This record gives sequence, C-alpha cells and structure tokens, in this order.
Amino acid sequence: MNSKYSRQELFAPIGVEGQKRLREASVFVLGAGALGSSGAEMLVRAGIGRLTIVDRDIIEWTNLHRQQLYTEQDVVDQLPKAVAAEKRLRSINKDVQITGIVTDVTPENVLDLFAGHDLIVDATDNIETRLLANDAALTLGLPFFMGACVGSYGLTFPIGVQSGQPCLHCLLDTLPAQHMTCDTVGVISPVVVTTAARQIAGVLKYLTGTKIEPKLESVDVWTEERASIQVAGFKKSDCPSCSEHASYPFLTANLSIRSAVLCGRDTIQLTWPANRKVELSPFAESIRKSVSNLNHNPYLVACEYNGHRIVLFRDGRMLIHGTKNIVTAKKIAAELLG
Repeated sequence: MNSKYSRQELFAPIGVEGQKRLREASVFVLGAGALGSSGAEMLVRAGIGRLTIVDRDIIEWTNLHRQQLYTEQDVVDQLPKAVAAEKRLRSINKDVQITGIVTDVTPENVLDLFAGHDLIVDATDNIETRLLANDAALTLGLPFFMGACVGSYGLTFPIGVQSGQPCLHCLLDTLPAQHMTCDTVGVISPVVVTTAARQIAGVLKYLTGTKIEPKLESVDVWTEERASIQVAGFKKSDCPSCSEHASYPFLTANLSIRSAVLCGRDTIQLTWPANRKVELSPFAESIRKSVSNLNHNPYLVACEYNGHRIVLFRDGRMLIHGTKNIVTAKKIAAELLG
C-alpha cells in the first residue's frame, strides 16, 4: 500500500471505506488565519473531496509565526489570505477541489456561502462572527466545529453532532468572560496546531461515521492544564438559536455600515451594505494625489493616508490600520470614499 492515503487507510477507524467518505465530503473553513490555515492543510492532506476557505483579510508580517500556509513573499505581494491559501493548498494536493474566497461573512451572504457543504470548521477571530455562523449552521442543519485560541490556551466545541445538545448561543452565559486577545497577550503556534488538531480530528470522526461526544474541551499548552465539560445540561429550552421556536437573531441583515476591531492589530474594519459597490481602479486613481505608497492589484487597493494604512477590498470592505476608534475610522473612510 503505497498510495497517497495508504497510511491513513491503515488506521482502522478510517480504513478504505472511511477514505471514500472523506473523498465525497465538502468542508467549509471559516477563516484563513492561524486555525484556518492549519486545519485546512490537515483536511487537504487527508484527501477531503472539496474545501472552501473564506477570509476577509490580507497577510501581515505578524501572521507568519503561526499561520503556516504563508510566506514572506505573500506579505510583500500583499495577497489576501484566501488567495494565498488556495494557491498553497492546491500545490499540496491536486486531488482536492479548493476554492478560496476573499470576503467578509455577513448575515447577507452566510447562508449562500455555507450551502452545499457537509460541515463548517470555525477559524474566525471574533465572537460575533461565530454566533452568526452558529445560527447559519443551525438553520442549514450543518455541524459546526468551533475552535478558538489565544496566548497558550485553546478551546474546542463541536455543535450539531448530536441531537438535543446546546449550541454556542446556549453557552454564552456559561463561558467565562474573555477579555484577552492576540493583540493584548499574543499567541504561540503550538496552541494553534493543538486546537486545530482537535477540531480536525472531530471532523474526520464525523465524516467517517464515528460517534462524537459534544464536549467543551480546553487545553493550555504552556501550563499543561486541561478541562473537558459535558455540556448537555446547558441546553436552554428558550434559546433563540436552537430551540423549537428559534428566531436565529444573528442572521438578521444589517443594512448600515458595520464596524469591527480586528484581532491581533490596531485596526478597524468597515463593511458596507451589500448594495454598495466600489470599483478598485477608479478608486485608486481618485486618491492617487492624496495618499502615499499606493498599491493596486485585482484584489485590493492599499495606501498610506494621514498616518494610517488603508486597505480597500473588491467587495467594499475597508481596513483602517492604526486606530481602534470607530469614529476616526469612519471619518477616514468618508474622506477617501465620500
């Protein structure tokens, strides 16, 4: 047995039949940062049939110590993570159908993005997007493999793998308040790989027909502290996201400009409504005399403006580096876009 997947097929819980199931599966990876790049590589090397990876951001120097799909040249080229991830993943395994999408996941597009996949792997960096994905996955009846890490601490929780289990919304009041981010306390690569490994092990179990216990599990790779919690008792009968009368509150479309502070840097993201379109080339020309270090490619326009680094993506999202003040960010956007 010397085929690409022979050593995986020799693992009895997967076997030849399990490998066929993996080949027929379609997985959506939400985020192409640390967890997403690590998890996506594991799935592609495992021979998953189809993988979609979506991310809203571009690659920065500060990403390289833990986001294993990317290189220094990707930073120099200012590539979006989803573009670089797709290119790298294709070079790893040509058997897998891989699609990288540069966009923000929003109430307006999340159901369309998730549709047609067998499960969702959570690799986002904020609770708002996780709750949105939780609602969307529940609406579509898809398992949602949650994962998060910061510092040396990682957390995983598979949602929707067993009937009657709680969802992420159910656990909001149970989970400890978390004020640490990679921007304030940093993050080390071992916890990224460890957390991603737990997520993807769950994915492989699910796809090959192995029963999964819906446990909330955590590990600190520095202190070696571990915890595993049976969460069945935390399900809420009146949960707005998973009860009999669910209203899926996080799927409610927001028609105004949305803002978010991005994890890991002093940056605000502004997202325009779906009906607001921005053409990159005309925008680049319109600001050429007002900005410095202007860079324009098919995916984005980047420049320096009044001490801030600005990145405008093709889908109308704008990243404003150098501030966490939403008012300041919106003022800058108004000055550039009108």
